[in-house]
Order: sequence, then structure tokens, then C-alpha cells
Amino acid sequence: MTRMRTCAVAAAFALIAWPSAGLIGQEPAVSMVADEGEGAKYWPRWRGPSGQGLATGSGYPDTWSATQNVLWKTPVPGNGNSSPIVWRDRIFLTTATENGKRLSLLAYRRADGVRLWETAAPDGRTDFGAHHKNGYASATPATDGERVYVSFGTRGLFAFDMDGKVVWRRDLGPMDAYHGAAGSPLLYKNRIILYQDQSSGSFIAAFDTRTGQQLWRTGRDASVGWGTPIAIRVVDHDEIIVNGQQRVLAYDPDTGRELWRCSGSTYEVIPTPVVGYGMVFCASGRAGPTLAIRPGGKGDVTRTHLAWESPRGSPFVPSPILFGPQLYAINDMASIVTSLDAMTGRVLWQGRLGAARYEGFSASPVAVDGKVFFTNDEGETFVLRAGPAFELLHVNAIGESTLASPALVDGRWYLRTARNLIAIGR
Repeated sequence: MTRMRTCAVAAAFALIAWPSAGLIGQEPAVSMVADEGEGAKYWPRWRGPSGQGLATGSGYPDTWSATQNVLWKTPVPGNGNSSPIVWRDRIFLTTATENGKRLSLLAYRRADGVRLWETAAPDGRTDFGAHHKNGYASATPATDGERVYVSFGTRGLFAFDMDGKVVWRRDLGPMDAYHGAAGSPLLYKNRIILYQDQSSGSFIAAFDTRTGQQLWRTGRDASVGWGTPIAIRVVDHDEIIVNGQQRVLAYDPDTGRELWRCSGSTYEVIPTPVVGYGMVFCASGRAGPTLAIRPGGKGDVTRTHLAWESPRGSPFVPSPILFGPQLYAINDMASIVTSLDAMTGRVLWQGRLGAARYEGFSASPVAVDGKVFFTNDEGETFVLRAGPAFELLHVNAIGESTLASPALVDGRWYLRTARNLIAIGR
């Protein structure tokens, strides 16, 4: 099933930390640049403080229904597939009304779900050709506790203060991406980084978090994509990784200069990469390959740094998750979950999650307390025990469609459905 490259994984990368466990031998040579300090206690961005869908702590229920373990439910106006983020006592998410003419940031109180405020972005361009799985409010916000940063695609990049006032706005220019814009902004140190691949004028750019000033902008040789960049630390320097059309690229976060590229991904790429064991794992659909790349190279590293690739079965929309020594991914075209050995790419097991549905999964998986959770578009969450064998523990039905990924903080789940924001806990 897995075609191995002749290049060996260097010894410097061999003994590293499990993402969910203690160290094995030494500190990792490659790691995700994760939120530290107060941000590590919450869910401040796409896929949480680690950027990989990993929750910390305990006490999270693994069973629920439309009534069981539901602490509160509150309506969300409009439509949107962005995921909720959490900081202290507030939950933030975006929504669109009036067929995308009105785009808003919403704030809710964590304790009881009361909506605290809604701020609409100023009028401007309306995205065109938005797919039903995308819409006009798909990018998940990011926050540093001082401001909330939101990408509204053709409307621009925004910073709001914690009370909903617009601090700054930057026009990103017209966008002609079919299915619309979707990638979430990456908060990296004192800058916001995002990219947009489109028919013409594709770019990756960085903006100062305090002023919105553009720090750099680099053109990209790609025509379509809806992904989110990640920041990784490679021994003594950082790299921005973009899992894009037909290739994965790395950029210098200070200058935007391209560092390396690795070919092998497919034409339409959405999943966010994950990091561990000295490698960056990049999935691409539809049902395409998964690449395991050793970062830190220069130029075209396809023949030198591609440690392994699994030829098919990758997700189209959801991102993979690395938990312990295993990489888990859901093929949303067939509802089949695959577990790979992270070091070698060997398939350990596969299992079907419910009935096969065409593009039946959109939310990215999360993991906590020895379990991996996959939620399909019908609002069913499949709870799997992490390990060397396929073991389905529960199927939880919330009773509402959901395409957004959950946020997990302090033993509570926060789910955004097509109609509501729901808190689940004991």
C-alpha cells in the first residue's frame, strides 16, 4: 500500500516526542509552533492551541445526543462553516447573512451561551461562486487575547478588539477563486499570515497584528486551494508550511522567501498539515496521496526529503490528525478512516464510519483522553479508541447538520451546527 522512498529518516529525527505522550529519548527536532502562555489554556485558533486538533486535560464526555450532556444551546444567525474559537469566557465565530452581503463576527459567553455582541464588517466586495460546503464565512478566526483576527476573503482581513470594535482592515484585493475563499489566518508571533490561491494573483502574505501593515507578500504558482498555513520550528529556525496545489512549499516567516518545495500532492488541496517524528504530514484529495516530508531543506526536495508517501485514500476536506505513533485520516469520499504508522507510512488498519456518503465528512478530527473523534456532516460523531486496531466505541448524534470542527476547553465541547452553538459537558 505504501511506496517507500530510498532516503532514510535521519537519526536526528528518530527519537522524538509523541504528540500526546511524554518524551522518547530527546526533544523533537521538528515541532509545530504552538500557542504558549495563556493561549495554551484555550482554543484560540483553527485546530486549537497546538494547531493539530489535540486537546489537553480530562473530563471531556465521550457520549452525547441532542439532549444528553447538553449544557446549553443558543441560536446562531445566518450561515457559516467557520469553527468556534475560545478565549477566557468568550466564544467567537463568524457568520454570513443576506446571501453574503453582510459578514459578521459574533461573541458568546461561555458560561451560558448568551450572545454578547455582533459586529458586521463594513460593506465591500461579495465573494462569488461560493460552494455549499464553503459559503461566505468559512475561515476560522484567531485571537491573541487582545484582538480577534478574521479573514472575510474578498471583503478583506480584519482585526477586532475583544468588545467587537474594528481596529483595522486590510483590503486583500479581488479574488477569483472558484468555490470562494476559505483558508483561516495563522497567528504567528506578531503577525498574521494567510494565503490565497486563485485563477490569477495567488499569494501568501504577512501582516502586523497591531497595525495591519503588510510586512511581505510573495506570489504563488498555483490556481486553486483553500488551505491554512502552519508554522513549524526546525532545529534552529522557523518555517511556514503551505500544503498546496501539486506541491508543498516552505517560506521564511520573516521575509516570505521560498525555502523549499516538494511535489506529489493533487490539484485541489484543503487539509492542514500536522507535524511530528521529524516530519510534516500533508494529505491531499480527492482520495489522493499523503506525503511525509522532512523539512529544513533547500530548493526542490522531492527526491531528498520525501520520507514516505501513501498513494491513495487521503481526505478531501478534513485534515488528518497525529495522535501517539499513528496518523489518522478520514476519506470523506467513502467514509473510511485509515490509521498509518507515522514513522513508516504502513497502513495499520481501516474501518468504515457509518454509511458511505459522497463527501460525507467536512469537520476535522480531534483527539483527547486516548480517543479520536470524527464528525460527519449529519452531526454524527464517531468515537474511536486510539491504538493499533480499529475499535469504535460510540456514535453520538447531535441531530443537526455540522460542517465546522469543534473546540474543546476545560472539559467542554463547543459545537457549531447549521443552526446553533452547543456546549457539551458533564
